[in-house]
Amino acid sequence: MQKVLKEFLNYLKIERKLSDNTISSYKIDLERYVKYLKDIGINSFSLITTLTIQNYLKLLSEIGLMSSSIARNISSIRTFHRFLVDEGVTDKDPSELVQSPKLPKKLPTVLTIQEIDQIFQQIDTSTHIGLRDKAIIETLYSTGIRVSELTGMRTGDIFWEENVIRIIGKGSKERFVPFGEKAKVDLHRYIETTRRFYTRKRVSKDYLFLNFRGEPLTRIGVWKLIKKYVKMAGIKKKISPHVFRHSFATHLIEGGADIRAVQEMLGHADISTTQIYTHLDRKYLMEVHKKYHPRW
Repeated sequence: MQKVLKEFLNYLKIERKLSDNTISSYKIDLERYVKYLKDIGINSFSLITTLTIQNYLKLLSEIGLMSSSIARNISSIRTFHRFLVDEGVTDKDPSELVQSPKLPKKLPTVLTIQEIDQIFQQIDTSTHIGLRDKAIIETLYSTGIRVSELTGMRTGDIFWEENVIRIIGKGSKERFVPFGEKAKVDLHRYIETTRRFYTRKRVSKDYLFLNFRGEPLTRIGVWKLIKKYVKMAGIKKKISPHVFRHSFATHLIEGGADIRAVQEMLGHADISTTQIYTHLDRKYLMEVHKKYHPRW
């Protein structure tokens, strides 16, 4: 069973081209699943029934896993069982009839334009680290890219004349995202000063954003610098790098941008994923109506 699981993880990496973080999530979910199967005496995937999976999910709920985590486990298990059928390991998929828990619809955390400005005001651009950090936050907010896409950017991904950045997203899909004049200025200043100062031939390669050792900046590194400036700005919201992506999309739609254009920029395969931002837009319209309509 462990051998088949290893083959599945290789399939995710080589054929599906999923990120290391996504594969790690599958690995955690499925190693726990396989351990449970062994604990109850199941030593072959062909012996698993729908009831087996339902009992496992009930156990996850009893040990305190949130609905969102259980839903992720179901997704991992379904993908794994489809793989088992496709590879001829089993002839049936017992996960087909398993239902996901209903998740509460939760709007993403979004920064206001004023809060974005407050964060920028905390950055001391007279220092190398300040120039780098401003370029990072400006790029996140100006393009709406994921933090993993930001840390994977190369210097050759910026097309200065066209004002676009090439992004390699999920599943190695390529897209081109425009960026504004402020981001252009900050990126240019960073590359011409700080990046040259930080570059170390053996470790830097052509990665765009580097730490003080000249190594490519990590997701944790980006999260830490954002946490620092959010705290300095006195903002009490729970902010992660992904909040800048939510804010980018929301502010575009609030400004009247076409949802399909926003979908393209975010790299969403399905328009329904982008439509969560229209809920924020309706909330914004209600606030405007309440503030300015004489009948409120």
